Amino acid sequence: MKFTIFQNSRIGGRKTNQDRMAYSYSHDALLMVVADGLGGYLHGEIAAQIAVKHLTDSFQQQATPRLKDCSAFLYESLSDSHYAIHDFALKHGLLETPRTTCVACIVQDGAAYWGHAGDSRLYCFRDAALLTKTRDHSRVQQLLDTRAITAEDASVHPDRNKIYNCLGGMYPPEIELSKRTGLRRGDTLLLCSDGLWGPLSDDEIALTISLSPLIDASHQLMEQAEFRGGASGDNLTLVGMHWGDQKSPGDPDTVSTAGMPLDSVKTQFGDTGPGGLGGAPDISDEEIERAIAEIHSAIKKYSG
Repeated sequence: MKFTIFQNSRIGGRKTNQDRMAYSYSHDALLMVVADGLGGYLHGEIAAQIAVKHLTDSFQQQATPRLKDCSAFLYESLSDSHYAIHDFALKHGLLETPRTTCVACIVQDGAAYWGHAGDSRLYCFRDAALLTKTRDHSRVQQLLDTRAITAEDASVHPDRNKIYNCLGGMYPPEIELSKRTGLRRGDTLLLCSDGLWGPLSDDEIALTISLSPLIDASHQLMEQAEFRGGASGDNLTLVGMHWGDQKSPGDPDTVSTAGMPLDSVKTQFGDTGPGGLGGAPDISDEEIERAIAEIHSAIKKYSG
């Protein structure tokens, strides 16, 4: 496999960043994942981190170097992430379970497979045009499907942030899976949270992707979305992958798995701190314990 990949996240106008992202690859397979912790629930970033960590751990265990069934892997790993979040809440005695949206994609044998729950999106671009994208599990999307509102209405609708499907919710998530999508050299896959796609139209994203190399285009998308989001803008996160060569072979963001040992897997977690330029997961065990203490304090406060 040969591809260029880039990930980035920014806090936007929020006090904390509840988005998480990562990618992981073996000799024959690539995993990309973005999770957006729900801000209406306490510490959504914990749910997002559990989802991303579970998916990457599962990939490392099963991509040896290929996955037996890409769609089955996505369905099982996303579903298991939901139960891992509930297990965490039960272990720590939480009355409210942290929740997150999630979108994940596998590339193997020159084809892409993806699955999602919520409104974190995947876009597939080909020849400067949008080939396909995920369907949001949101109230606004339901209204669009029935033609009760227009796309213009959707961008300012008061329910635009309300979703009906996620990981960590009261009911098991409805994992929506794609069909096998064959990739051509030059195709681009973009996984992102609603903080990125919300302020931008599909046409704007496609145009930006088509005019610049992936890394430059990704930076431009982040700048545009953050500027439009303004002081109240949401966290914004993306993982982008360009299939085939786009820069010189020695470029650090261009990956060729030809020389990888068959039993090795490389994983890169995205940095969701102020810089947002890549690194390790940014919630330590101590920080999680501190978050748990804050949850218990809030529960005690609001329960009287």
